Amino acid sequence: MAWNHSEIDSLFITQLKQENQGMGHRKQWRLVHGSPSVASLFQDKDVKVNGQCHISKEIILRERRPGPIFSQPKDFAAVKYECLLSSKTWGTGVIQSRLRKLGSSNGFCHESQANQLIKTRADLKSKPYDIIESKSDSVKFFKVLSEVVLSEEDTQDKSPWWEQFPKRWVIVLLCSSAFLLCNMDRVNMSIAILPMSAEFNWSPSTVGLIQSSFFWGYLLTQIAGGIWADTVGGKLVLGFGVVWWSIATVLTPVAAKLGLPFLLVMRAFMGIGEGVAMPAMNNILSKWIPVKERSRSLALVYSGMYLGSVTGLAFSPLLIQKFGWPSVFYSFGSLGTVWVAIWLNKAYSSPQEDPQLCEDEKKLIVGDSVSKQLTTTIPWRLILSKPPVWALIISHFCHNWGTFILLTWMPTYYNQVLKFNLTESGLLCVLPWLTMAVSANIGGWIADSLVSKGFSITTVRKIMQSIGFLGPAFFLTQLSHVHSPAMAVLCMACSQGTDAFSQSGLYSNHQDIGPRYAGVLLGLSNTAGVLAGVFGTAATGYILQHGSWDDVFKVAVGLYLGGTVVWNLFSTGEKILD
Repeated sequence: MAWNHSEIDSLFITQLKQENQGMGHRKQWRLVHGSPSVASLFQDKDVKVNGQCHISKEIILRERRPGPIFSQPKDFAAVKYECLLSSKTWGTGVIQSRLRKLGSSNGFCHESQANQLIKTRADLKSKPYDIIESKSDSVKFFKVLSEVVLSEEDTQDKSPWWEQFPKRWVIVLLCSSAFLLCNMDRVNMSIAILPMSAEFNWSPSTVGLIQSSFFWGYLLTQIAGGIWADTVGGKLVLGFGVVWWSIATVLTPVAAKLGLPFLLVMRAFMGIGEGVAMPAMNNILSKWIPVKERSRSLALVYSGMYLGSVTGLAFSPLLIQKFGWPSVFYSFGSLGTVWVAIWLNKAYSSPQEDPQLCEDEKKLIVGDSVSKQLTTTIPWRLILSKPPVWALIISHFCHNWGTFILLTWMPTYYNQVLKFNLTESGLLCVLPWLTMAVSANIGGWIADSLVSKGFSITTVRKIMQSIGFLGPAFFLTQLSHVHSPAMAVLCMACSQGTDAFSQSGLYSNHQDIGPRYAGVLLGLSNTAGVLAGVFGTAATGYILQHGSWDDVFKVAVGLYLGGTVVWNLFSTGEKILD
């Protein structure tokens, strides 16, 4: 092949620089401070340099371990390269030192101890002449296969931190923010119901009916939402849910002013939208989250739910006092549009559908034994024949009875029993939910740490759920023995704080026993949980008309104890559904 001397002299290698591509994991390498011809050699396999010869270049990346770029061993990256240098001897200085780092000296590639040289000659002559076979005045063109060990400075990731953030945790945060909106839109009624009942002259039984009407719609879409998510993907289903319940929230004041039947229907409509959220989220996380990160991810998602309660209970009284009770529905409901815009742009139902997901993170997720395929048929007979599935269903019912009572009736308890005013009731209701947000993440960290240390998943799930049952049972029994508002609030906070350990117990178990049917399994168990919400919320109103708050708490404690027995006898952390 013929070469132009000036062209060869213009080809030199001075520096390798890292170029980030997608979340800080996939790396592409390029040359800088060199001619465009040289830079192009690292982008195409076969490149014609100035129309005169063909060079082959290939970039190789060793498989790197998960984590940020600065935590990698220094030799994690390697590159196969060819040296194409002039016969002209280079002087000392920056270029000379760069060449020396690449295994080159005085303009020539030389053989190192670890690499074999393959020597080739490219004939060289001035521009008017092409010498095809000449062994004199030739420049050595060496092909070297060598590893380049990059310095820490060269491997430092230059991309913004938000582009290095793992995509699976972006999905987790988006799901968490959806649940934040979910509970904001749900608990605002528990505050607004106080001025609404005064304005419309509602009895305690009517208030209980209104509170329970949400669960009518919520019940309808649990199993349907799970089937829909498992068959078409969680992204579409969760997006639909947020849009639906946001519209219903905004329309709630209009329905209340039209009459009680319209309000009941609108609350049921809101329940329809929120009913698909948990099955859709469970489906998404079963595909995006490795087993060893499962408890933490679910704890973070449910922390969004608890923080939604905190936000709703904290801001609702302020908005009501300043703008009236309809303002909480208008303001909270409108936030859904912001979330949906981000969700449609950033989220995907599975890693395989995300074109921007880096290869390293995709391998980490896909290689973690969980089925990533969409489900076409649901084996109902097989699912319902498994005792651990029924342990999930029964335990979920027992757990949600107490949880939903506290969610919907706590402000009323503070107002009627502890004699707090509207603002104090809302603000003090924040403390138990804030405690749950913190303790859920502590529980998730503990559970994942135990799994990483070799404890069986079954043991971990039983430990965490036992705390989630027995803790609330103990602290609710103490409410009848305390006489100061401060101690009552403390008992409520401790009850809810230990309840949050359930996120690393039964709420993580759906993905353990049947990851492929995670949406359907959560739909089944949460249907039982919703029934507990419907009956428990309505029954509380009836009990308060004919009994006391002590009676309300005794029923919840009995169910907590029953759930503990069932869970420890029949649950498992092993996969039982393929």
